[in-house]
Amino acid sequence: MTLSGKNIGVAFTGSYCTYDSVFLQLERLLAEHANVYTIFSDRSQVTDSRFGQARDFMEKAKAITGKDPITSIVEAEQIGPKRLLDILIIAPCTGNTMAKLANAITDSPVLMAAKGQLRNDGPVVIAMATNDALSNNLKNIGHLINVKNIYFVPFGQDNYKSKPYSMVAHFDLLLPTLEHALEGKQLQPILMAPN
Repeated sequence: MTLSGKNIGVAFTGSYCTYDSVFLQLERLLAEHANVYTIFSDRSQVTDSRFGQARDFMEKAKAITGKDPITSIVEAEQIGPKRLLDILIIAPCTGNTMAKLANAITDSPVLMAAKGQLRNDGPVVIAMATNDALSNNLKNIGHLINVKNIYFVPFGQDNYKSKPYSMVAHFDLLLPTLEHALEGKQLQPILMAPN
């Protein structure tokens, strides 16, 4: 499966420490000649952190894709009726976003994009980055793994000594995960050794 010509949504939530990895994959998607749209959650649009300024991240997304990011529920709602995307990836996907997705809560542009994509029986890929994957969010991960059209970028513990419940996607496997998901398959193994 080639990604060339595919309409791909890349949705950013919190976990700002992983943004460098996500932007690297965003550039790889463009190098594959994919047509990429970015979506930013409400918090990611306004939260400045030690990892960077929110405005700078949104400007970088526009510079890479040539398109203004989708930043409102109203804009994201059009993804469903217009069948805008072939596939959506939420990267990084925080535990908060996974919990809401698992419980059908649609209160941000990212979750509206996911709802629209699933409405069209289209694939949604999760690249998780959460400190509570092996605690409170484990039930949500287990639920989402079993939901039709939801796929995961393989993941593993990122720092089991100081953050024993934390898990992060292997972002370098994002492209092959997308290729598999477009064929209705989960890239395996899904659970991997630490990065």
